[in-house]
Amino acid sequence: MPEQLQLKREFYTLKDFLSTTLISAVYLLISYFLVGYKSDQLVLILIFNSMYYASAVTRKFILGFSIFMVYWILFDYMKAFPNYLYNEVHIAELYHLEKQFFGISANGTILTPNEYWRVHGTPFLDVATGIFYLMWIPVPLAFAGCLFFINRKQFLYFSLTFVLVNLIGFVIYYVYPAAPPWYVQYHGFVFHAHTPGNTAGLIKFDQFFDVPVFQSIYSKSSNVFAAMPSLHSSYPVIVLYYGLKNKLGFFNVFFAVVMLGIWFTAVYASHHYLLDVFSGIGCAIIGIALFNWLLKHTALKSLVNKFETAIR
Repeated sequence: MPEQLQLKREFYTLKDFLSTTLISAVYLLISYFLVGYKSDQLVLILIFNSMYYASAVTRKFILGFSIFMVYWILFDYMKAFPNYLYNEVHIAELYHLEKQFFGISANGTILTPNEYWRVHGTPFLDVATGIFYLMWIPVPLAFAGCLFFINRKQFLYFSLTFVLVNLIGFVIYYVYPAAPPWYVQYHGFVFHAHTPGNTAGLIKFDQFFDVPVFQSIYSKSSNVFAAMPSLHSSYPVIVLYYGLKNKLGFFNVFFAVVMLGIWFTAVYASHHYLLDVFSGIGCAIIGIALFNWLLKHTALKSLVNKFETAIR
């Protein structure tokens, strides 16, 4: 085998080739034993390897975005360790707390906000909320992509904050497993361990356009008993924070609208209680504050600087 592989004027050593191949093989092997084979895994490997070897720019780009790949892999591996195996799932408790704090009186009965909007939804809201919920991953990733080309250090700060907030949320998932509102609507307060993911109110978006967009997404859900906190509600907070920090002007108005839209959709579509949304917002605030503290008081800033140099 040649000592160097040359692609598009960029030299890659045999060590590079062996390292990426080994990492890819180990990832596929671990994935097979933990969660079984899925085509998504091959797609991820294909994206990483093709961008790693395409050019110097794409190599740095994919190395930077490997932070998000680590998040995706951890999230996927949660399927192998369901949180309901470690702590009791909270179903009725959360439902009654939601009624106690945010109950809406309607026709002589008290409804949760989810139950209220399930009855009072409209086609316009079905479509609008579906669009907002489709943004919860593309907007953070697009924002990260822009930061990568504008300010590498801010890109790393945003990416690492994003992962840190997720890690905090994952810990809470295992400490306090919680059923989403749709679970109560379909299954009551009885715990069923192997309940599959459900589109809930988002099915109305699929039905309106006659496409299985959300059905395909929620059929791959890692754990339905991970409603508290709502990390969907955390992500736009992180985006808006870094948008304001980088003085992005009008784009921050867009980020704020998306943030409010995602918060509303989480409740409207019966995927989260308001308590979940507020806990997700709190999770984002704690994660941002913790990351900033770590930058000031630990060796993290030095490590980030080294990473920035590697992808500059």
